[in-house]
Amino acid sequence: MIKMIHPVAGGTALLTISTFWLSTAFSELFASQSVITAVKTAIPWGFLVLIPALAATAGSGLALSQGRRAGLIGAKIKRMPLIAANGLLVLVPVAFFLAHKAKAAEFDAVFYAVQALELVAGAANITLLLLNARDGLRMKARSCNR
Repeated sequence: MIKMIHPVAGGTALLTISTFWLSTAFSELFASQSVITAVKTAIPWGFLVLIPALAATAGSGLALSQGRRAGLIGAKIKRMPLIAANGLLVLVPVAFFLAHKAKAAEFDAVFYAVQALELVAGAANITLLLLNARDGLRMKARSCNR
């Protein structure tokens, strides 16, 4: 069961973060301020999906590792604190800040500076999650070839 939960939860987390990032980028590039406001105020609601998915991914990953810390498992485990810290210390507070600013129609220099930070931090987390997914697929391929 855990072998099924881990990739589903990880995929859900990656898809959710990617949706946040792409929605932000596309709304800024191509949409009106009302669409930007809708995107920015919807993202915090997405945490109701994202946070349990990340928790399930981390918990199931640790269970699957069975205490091992070498090789690809070690690389995945080393990335997780970076992903969590970036999410909890940067992305979550920034999302609430931007939702507040957008709701107040305060599309000023501060909004766009923080938005740029959000896009960079979000891209970093997407990259780290993709690296973990890649390593998970490599481990799965190795176990199937045994």
